[in-house]
Amino acid sequence: MANQLSSEVAPAGEAKRAEHAFQFFTAAYLTRICGQMATNLGELREALEACSDASIFYHTFQSQERYHFLTEFSNDFAQWILAGLNRPELAERLAAIDIRGYLTLSDLRSDLLRALDDFGKVHPEEARRRAFEPFHFKESIQVTVPLSEEAWTLADFRRWLDRLSNASFHFHFLESRLRLHLRTNDFSLWFENELGLSALAKRANDIDIYTNTVEGAKAKLAALIDRELAK
Repeated sequence: MANQLSSEVAPAGEAKRAEHAFQFFTAAYLTRICGQMATNLGELREALEACSDASIFYHTFQSQERYHFLTEFSNDFAQWILAGLNRPELAERLAAIDIRGYLTLSDLRSDLLRALDDFGKVHPEEARRRAFEPFHFKESIQVTVPLSEEAWTLADFRRWLDRLSNASFHFHFLESRLRLHLRTNDFSLWFENELGLSALAKRANDIDIYTNTVEGAKAKLAALIDRELAK
């Protein structure tokens, strides 16, 4: 993808051909159990501070993909605090942390720790209360695979979007924020930089994956592109 914004604005999605094609990727993950485990909030806090960035990623970004809408909360820490400790107020606080706003995992870790510390100040007796079941820290190794699909125009992109797997969509739409260190996604970056479609890029980036399933977010993106192509 180009690093500088295109100065040329396309009158229609098909009329503008990108200088650099959008290359679709998918990602697979090899998961392993780490040596860290927590049986109470105090141990969770200690392990959370010491665990790898890969573990933070697994229990937040990846858990959002694994069971979004299948459980009440979409990160593993919040889910365990609710199910294992029956502390819904803390679970809600952790679940309210929007991972889309983070460009580094260290910042996300800091805010998770801050939420636990704030709760601990008000409820110090909860630190050693044993959970119904332990929390096992895990992490995963990401393996990215380029797909044969590439798009040179917005119409190309729209055709491939229908065939895109959930894993590939999640990789480009959510995980890209950490990779790019930008508050955007791969799709929006390409729309703006290569096709000059700034408005479409913004509308695409505004799609809320928290209130949509991955399929729902993909459908919303498809509808936005269809409107652009119809102009």
